[in-house]
Order: sequence, then C-alpha cells, then structure tokens
Amino acid sequence: MHEPSTLPVMVIDDEPHLRITASQTLELAGYTPHCFESAEQALEALPANFPGVIVSDIRMPGMDGMALLHELHSRDATLPIILITGHGDISTAVEAMRAGAWDFLEKPFAGDQLLDVVRRGIEKRQLSLENLRLKAELEVQQAALGPRLVGRTPVISRLAAMIQRISQVEADVLLFGETGTGKDLVARAIHERSARRNSPFMAINCGAVPENTIESELFGHEKGAFTGAVERRIGKFEHANGGTVFLDEIESMPLALQVKLLRVLQERSVERLGANETVPLNIRVIAATKVDLKVAAEEGSFREDLYYRLNVVTLPLPALRERREDIPLLFQHFAVIAANRSGLEAPTLDSHSIAALLAHDWPGNVRELRNLAERYVLLGAAFDYRLDALLEGVNAGTEEPTLPRQVELFEKSLISQSLARHHGRVTDVCRHLGIPRKTFYDKLKKHSISANDYRHSSDP
Repeated sequence: MHEPSTLPVMVIDDEPHLRITASQTLELAGYTPHCFESAEQALEALPANFPGVIVSDIRMPGMDGMALLHELHSRDATLPIILITGHGDISTAVEAMRAGAWDFLEKPFAGDQLLDVVRRGIEKRQLSLENLRLKAELEVQQAALGPRLVGRTPVISRLAAMIQRISQVEADVLLFGETGTGKDLVARAIHERSARRNSPFMAINCGAVPENTIESELFGHEKGAFTGAVERRIGKFEHANGGTVFLDEIESMPLALQVKLLRVLQERSVERLGANETVPLNIRVIAATKVDLKVAAEEGSFREDLYYRLNVVTLPLPALRERREDIPLLFQHFAVIAANRSGLEAPTLDSHSIAALLAHDWPGNVRELRNLAERYVLLGAAFDYRLDALLEGVNAGTEEPTLPRQVELFEKSLISQSLARHHGRVTDVCRHLGIPRKTFYDKLKKHSISANDYRHSSDP
C-alpha cells in the first residue's frame, strides 16, 4: 500500500474557493491534491490506473458530475468517485449512488468529512488495484509451461530460476522442504520443463506404500517370484523409462531397499524380483524429503552412500513464512481454482483478510493455505467472510467443523451467495438453485437468512 503522502486526489469544481479550501485540507492531511475547474480538463489529465480518488461537484458548466461519473466508470468501474451535491439535494445524491458513486458530500461540508470519505475511498482504490495486479500476475504465471510456481518474492524467483536451469540438464535432484511446501509441484515443474516432458512422470510416496510391497511396486516382479505373484508386474521405475521417477518422503524408505535403490541409481538398470536379467533404464530420479538426510545418515536411519548419491543437486524449498509477500497472491490463485471447480464466485480480499493471512504462522505451509482458500470459497459466507474465524475454526472456536456441520455451512454459504448474485430476488434464486420456493423459504428460516437484506433500494 502507498503512504498517504504519495496518493493523489483529483478535485473538480468550477468554484475557485472550494478548490482552494479542499486542496489545503487534503495537503495538510498528507495527500497530493490536483485541482481542475472542469470535468473535461480532469479527464484529459487522468492517467491509467489512477491510484487515488476523484472528488467532483455535480453541477458544473459543460460536462456535469453525473456525466463525468458515467464516463469514468466506462473507463474503470472500480475508481472511487465522490460527488458534491447542493444543500438538500437528496434526490440527486440517491441518483448518484445508484449510478455507482462511491459516496457524496453535501455542501457545505467540514474538512474532516472530506478527509473521512477520501480515506475510505483510497483504501477501496488500493484494494481494487492490488486485486487487479494479483489477477494480472496470475494470468502471466498460468501461461507458463508446466505447473505454475506462484510468487514474486526473491526467494521464489531464485527457486524458479533454479528449476528452469536444472530442468535443462540430466541430473538427479533432491528436494528438501517442510511438509506442504510444494515438493510434488516442483518435481512436476522440473519434469514438464525438461526434454522428458512427453514421457511418463511416476510419483511414489515411500511413506505410504507398505514395506512388504514397496520393492515390487518400484522394481516389479516375475510370475511366481513369491506367494501371490500370479503374473509378471512392471515396476514404477521400468514403467517410467524415458521419463521421471519422483520418490517423495524418501527418508521413509526401508534401509534394505535403500541398497537396491543405490544400485539402480548407479547402474541405471533394474532387476525385477525373481528375474535373472536386468532392464536398462533411461530415467531421471527426483527425491524429496522433509528431514535433513545428512543428520539421518549420521544417526543411522538413512544410508550415507545413498545420501551422497542423491545429493548431486539439492533444491531447498522455502517455508511459507519465509515468503509472506506471496501469501495474498497464492490465496487468490487457490480461491480462483476452487471457485471454478465449485461453480461459485471467488470473493475478493479486503485489508482485514489480508492482515489475517499475513499474521498467521502457516505450519502447514502452502497446503494449509490452499485448504483455507477452498474453505473460504465454499463456507466463507457462513462466516461473514471473516478469515480470522475460518482460521480459528467454527465460530472462532478451536475445533474443525464436523462433516454435517460443514454441509450445513456450505448450504448457508451457497444460499447467501445466490441471494447476493440475484439481489434478493427469490424467484431467480430458486430457478438458479433448482429448488421449489417452499423448500427455499424453509432453508431461509433454518439458517436465519432474510432475502430482504440482499435487495437493493432500486430493486422492485
């Protein structure tokens, strides 16, 4: 966000004394006023993505304030415009608000009234520009080849550069990062940017495969190799020939199997269980761990020779708390994905929501942030879109909502969003949701929702 002293405010009025008074008030408060005696002059001087607000009289020679409002909103619908009305001209003020004015001031107005409405308009403008910037950045990043590494902090920019460099060379890679930092995404990004992108990408979670079957899963087996081996099985390594094998949580791999993995990495060939011949492999291996393998090797829980074989190229993945500036961008990214998948709208973040995101510690890293973004889209309306309440649990409690409670919250959120989208028109909402009016009114009563709260004053 900009400091007030760098933020411009356009004041448009044909009365010199009002321009002078408003200019002095704004300047003393730290804003940069730009005064014009006509709407035409102001439009000519208005730059794209103007970061401030417009304060304009309604009644002026030539283009009046209402015409200016329509012209400005045709250029930028998010630009806050504050219109100045004559004393007692309430009907004009109401018309201006319906036409999209941010607020209005009635002559004569005090300096603190002007500063209050300008301050709120500036906050809205900064939020709108930030959301536009986030969306534009997301569009650029979504156009990238392969999985997207969303972020703009120096640490994530360096990681993206390393991924691009590593993907162009034939070397095994070790990814090191906390749970939820995106090791799977980075592994896929390396594969998709490499010459192997058209060949298989095989991901194996070494901690999720039972110890008695992991050797067969990785290396395959011949028919009759052991009890229950009724036919030949091609293992993950052989199936990935020409492509990439991703070994997640490699620290969980049994020590006995680590010996065989070391041999595969050194000889680039695999021998199925029960076979007498080896199968040559043309693969890249990407391993990932959330523990320090050097320490694990020193403690005897991981083979030292395998550690050094894997440690050719190591990529450390930053925790989310190390890249806090990326949090709003990531959240918006995940919210858009969740909204597209669920058919709902992605709510925009206000300053309180952004503050709540930045204040959280994120022990679950990007995975935790993604889960929150999905809950925000699905259940946000039931929490009045308070991210702090969602972060803390139901009704700002400490427990995660049960499944029936989640269903109830989702239903309430869906009804609220539909009412907002259709401005409280029950007939349109029932048609949109595909439910009878009686059922809908029963649900309104159940969730203590009033359709009147979503109706605009201009709606019938």
